[in-house]
Amino acid sequence: MESYRTVRKEGCGEYEVKRSRFLCYAAPVRSQDEAAAFIASIKQKHWDARHNCSAYILREGGVKRFSDDGEPQGTAGMPILDVLEKSEVTDVCVVITRYFGGILLGAGGLVRVYSHSAALALEAGEIITMVKCAECELTCDYTLYGRIPALIAEHAGKESGTDFTDSVTVRFRLPEDEVDAFQAQLTEYSSGRYSVDLLGSGFYES
Repeated sequence: MESYRTVRKEGCGEYEVKRSRFLCYAAPVRSQDEAAAFIASIKQKHWDARHNCSAYILREGGVKRFSDDGEPQGTAGMPILDVLEKSEVTDVCVVITRYFGGILLGAGGLVRVYSHSAALALEAGEIITMVKCAECELTCDYTLYGRIPALIAEHAGKESGTDFTDSVTVRFRLPEDEVDAFQAQLTEYSSGRYSVDLLGSGFYES
């Protein structure tokens, strides 16, 4: 089953250590332009902060980027990226804003804090799994329709719309590796009268 992990939404957490305040942002992004725009928006929002450190990973091209934004080299951007990699997420951008509290944390302390902040950001963004699904449509009579919602659910699918006329047209999506099994059961239930029309495919939250 083709799938990947990302975050559901833009989220923000907060962490304070030795009077330094860390705001932990995560957002789903699909391109370098989207990642750059998100980073720029956080920098604009927190223009008065000492640092806005960031990292992102994209599925397309396997792009990975990070920035220490003025923190000592290797103490901020790389630890953030390391958390993204270990969490096995992609199409994600994390920005950690630091308001300096006047107490130096040391290189090791910074690495620990930025790692923890990245984990908080991902938690706020809510990690989800996206699964490659076939977009399906089925038109059938009302008798058979009575069995279709349960059949869709049995194969980990989800309905997206239904039209009721002299027949019933159901639109739904199925994980791609469930399509053949669904069709086999549909053939059995309908004695071969109906089959699924495949309209396309895409990634959807499982």
